[in-house]
Amino acid sequence: MKIERIELLHLRMPLLHPFVTSIGSLMEKDFLIIKMFSGGHVGYGESVAMPNPGYSEETTGTSVHIIEEFLIPLLFNSTINHPDDVSNIFAPIRRNNMAKAALEGAVWDLYSKKNGVSLAHALGGTRKSIDVGVSIGIEKSLDELLLKIERYLADGYKKIKVKIKPGYDLEPLAKIREKFGFGIPLMADANSAYSLQDLTHLKKLDAFKLMMIEQPLAFDDMIDHAVLQKELSTPICLDESIHSAEDARKAIELGSCRIINLKIGRVGGLTEAKKIHDLCDNYNVPVWCGGMLEAGVGRAHNIAITSLANFTIAGDTSASDRYWKEDIIQPEVIMSAPGKIAVPTKPGIGYELNEQVIEKYLLGKKTFTNN
Repeated sequence: MKIERIELLHLRMPLLHPFVTSIGSLMEKDFLIIKMFSGGHVGYGESVAMPNPGYSEETTGTSVHIIEEFLIPLLFNSTINHPDDVSNIFAPIRRNNMAKAALEGAVWDLYSKKNGVSLAHALGGTRKSIDVGVSIGIEKSLDELLLKIERYLADGYKKIKVKIKPGYDLEPLAKIREKFGFGIPLMADANSAYSLQDLTHLKKLDAFKLMMIEQPLAFDDMIDHAVLQKELSTPICLDESIHSAEDARKAIELGSCRIINLKIGRVGGLTEAKKIHDLCDNYNVPVWCGGMLEAGVGRAHNIAITSLANFTIAGDTSASDRYWKEDIIQPEVIMSAPGKIAVPTKPGIGYELNEQVIEKYLLGKKTFTNN
């Protein structure tokens, strides 16, 4: 498969509502879209890097640099027989996983379209629909938090994830359990806001019978998480600590977690995500697909990977209108039934770009030709 041309689009879209975590607050999403051309087909990818290096060391700006100066030249100078080849092509470049995943995702979409199959099918997915949950940021008031949860439960979402941090944890969780009981699937995401010095406090979370607590300790830690997991009955889920299948293996064997959040961008693409999925399946460790406030292209890739068998926990891939007034794809992602999204069966990601919306939020575009 020869890649003839690549277009790199830089967009900025306002979120419907501010999204607040222990890391900070987002009012808009600054992101990249990849268009990859070959033999009359176009593949789409999306970079999930943020404008600031809060979640990871990558930013939108560093992704542009790595994509332009290193990754595109490597792709243009290589033979691609299958999307799995891209991991090896990019191997000389360390980390920069979100930049790699944006291009690799476009290769996967292009490959699927050339072969007339859906991206989910190309990845080995088996589901016709996926269960979806919702991620709720730190709200201005507990009343607002409870109202949002009530609305999302009415919409049928299969999992409620709430952000927590020191000073905003026991009270909101207690209020949620008091109002909705222990029957709703509830988890807490700490985004690395705690340390082992908070062990006594964190043990109090067991009382809320959460599905999991996500990444309570340092973003690059596995050792302290293993210590904490031994003290908690609540499963720990690792997110920021896992960048590869090797990371996942070490975390599982150390006892650092019982669940893994799989984000395509964080691990460098769909090929590595599949490897982590398969490894976790062998260890009987469930996985679920986390969200990075993706626009429609990234959302479509999340739907495809979640169709694999070991994604047994509802992910964060909610409908487009959960975050956006208008999305960059058509049709937009909608729930096919309460708490479910249908897995597209059309070739590739199953969605087309909405060029009018893209033009509205476009900051810049660069074109690269493989001569």
